[in-house]
Amino acid sequence: MKAYHQSILVSVLLISSLLLSTLVHDSKAEVITLTEGTFSDKVKEKDTAWFVKFCVPWCKHCKSLGSLWEDFGKTMEGEDEIEVGEVDCGTNKPLCSKVKIGSYPSFKVFYNGEEVARYRGKRDVEALRSFVLEETEKAAAAANAQLDDDKEL
Repeated sequence: MKAYHQSILVSVLLISSLLLSTLVHDSKAEVITLTEGTFSDKVKEKDTAWFVKFCVPWCKHCKSLGSLWEDFGKTMEGEDEIEVGEVDCGTNKPLCSKVKIGSYPSFKVFYNGEEVARYRGKRDVEALRSFVLEETEKAAAAANAQLDDDKEL
């Protein structure tokens, strides 16, 4: 009888663990953590905009964002040409220096590997969404115009 109860307890713990890991994974799945090793390749993805938050764990302004960036990532999930990323500048200092991050948090849009805009507006999901959609549209139009110019040569 004792072995039976232990078996049930182990099963319950295993199921609980699986459910918890699924919930934790899904809650941040929309925001991709970028590092020195992955940043360059990711932001160079063709015809894809990356809206990236640069933060450090000790920054009170970064902490005050709370779940804003994750909430924003969930909102952008259906946008095929827009990815949401984040960089921890505490562990990726050379990368943050390279992209000229001077204050935290910083938010930048990259398109086809190039920085196209820096966000300095309101910190709410709808303002972030409107900004990145507009900047992505402008960047895509500029990239298409460049392609057309190249074809004429």
